Amino acid sequence: MVPMLRPWLASLGFLCLVATAQGASLDTLAVDVTNTSEPVLCAEKDNVTMNFASPSVRNFRIEAAHPTYMGTLRDDKWEPDWTACGALTAASSAAPPSHKVTFYESVDVWLTGFTFPNFWRKSDVTVQVGDRVEKNLHLIQLWVRRDERAEEVLVLYPADGYWRIRPLPPAHLGWSAYGSSFLLGPIEVNERPIVNLKHVRFDPKTMTFTVTFTDGNAATVAIKNLDRDRMTLDVTLDRPIEKGPFAALRSMYVTEFNADVARIAAREEGAPSWTESPIMTFRNAKATDVWMGRLVPSRHNTSAPDMMFNRFGDSEKPTR
Repeated sequence: MVPMLRPWLASLGFLCLVATAQGASLDTLAVDVTNTSEPVLCAEKDNVTMNFASPSVRNFRIEAAHPTYMGTLRDDKWEPDWTACGALTAASSAAPPSHKVTFYESVDVWLTGFTFPNFWRKSDVTVQVGDRVEKNLHLIQLWVRRDERAEEVLVLYPADGYWRIRPLPPAHLGWSAYGSSFLLGPIEVNERPIVNLKHVRFDPKTMTFTVTFTDGNAATVAIKNLDRDRMTLDVTLDRPIEKGPFAALRSMYVTEFNADVARIAAREEGAPSWTESPIMTFRNAKATDVWMGRLVPSRHNTSAPDMMFNRFGDSEKPTR
């Protein structure tokens, strides 16, 4: 066994991925995975971009799982690192929200939205829960109550289509960080990769988001699992995205010890085994399953989850 693979195989997140690879993913599609990352010195810039493309994909799964070292972690670090960031500083990037709205609130689930005066992009996306509709929101937060604690588990930035998810925190830490972001839908480049949204609707009963894109396509994003190991989303597109990526991972890497994602592993179509490499040296693959994460703790967002993309299918319902 490859030495670097041993700790990864021990992780609960990867065990789930292996089970998928041995079972359901044998019948799933292989998609084109390409790396358009660029080196940077600033840890607060998203320089990692991993694109997923296929003219046939209608549904797929995105999963966030705690890193393999989570059980040994005692000192978590999540403060921003502005070293070598030039004019980009905490003072230039931070501003309190100018508006807050609570769309929905029950004992166990609530959804809030915020508007920020200095967000980099204007937002005219409508956000709806039930009969309530709001516009001009830059951030949506989904909260749940578990074990008598309030936990924020998902955020969506309607203005540029960025999502972040995280599992419930491990009991011994009581909190865990967000890390990598992802995009889903027709991806364009406007200063950076974005997805243009028109409308977002959330159904708290089914824990499902329905997003409509400005090109008329739409997608449902359903929360299928949420516990102290992982969070799983099932994504279904109304129609395939034939030109360009249908999803992308966005993250940061400066060094192995200062990164939100440092390594990638892919189960390529027809290959007898998984391939793995540092995230910045990976080029491309045609794969049914892709893991992106860290094997050693980072000084940046130490507890942030690994990310998996898999179960790519061309049917109207998610692949099982």
